Amino acid sequence: MPELGAGVRPLAGRAGDPSGLRSAEGVALGFDFGTKRIGVAVGSAVGATVRPLCVIAAGSTQVWERIASLIDQWQPAVLVVGIARYPDGKPNAMTARCERFARQLQGRFGRTVARVDERYSSAAVGGATAHDDEAAAVILRQWLVS
Repeated sequence: MPELGAGVRPLAGRAGDPSGLRSAEGVALGFDFGTKRIGVAVGSAVGATVRPLCVIAAGSTQVWERIASLIDQWQPAVLVVGIARYPDGKPNAMTARCERFARQLQGRFGRTVARVDERYSSAAVGGATAHDDEAAAVILRQWLVS
């Protein structure tokens, strides 16, 4: 399994996890789904680390091949997808698309897919100038510490 390497950001603690996934050996891949780009981050509950990994062009014909390559490379125990919502928690235009992406990940790769409320993940890393992989890292960090 590849090392997380330089730029790994430590996380502050994590709560209990009845599924055992957060305490399992191995890594998790986090996804910030968008219609133009998909940000990807990698993290591990062991050592409580997370870092941005890459950005995939969402319109590319090779989206699923890129994701398959990342899953093969990192062998994640779980995939984590940010689910977009309005600030009040109600679904927005992207909610159904994010849910569909999560279902496609589970169906294509047979992995457990966790969903995280991604409200404010882009704002947390700089709003409109944010990098999608950094937003994915925020999403993954939220899941690891929840």
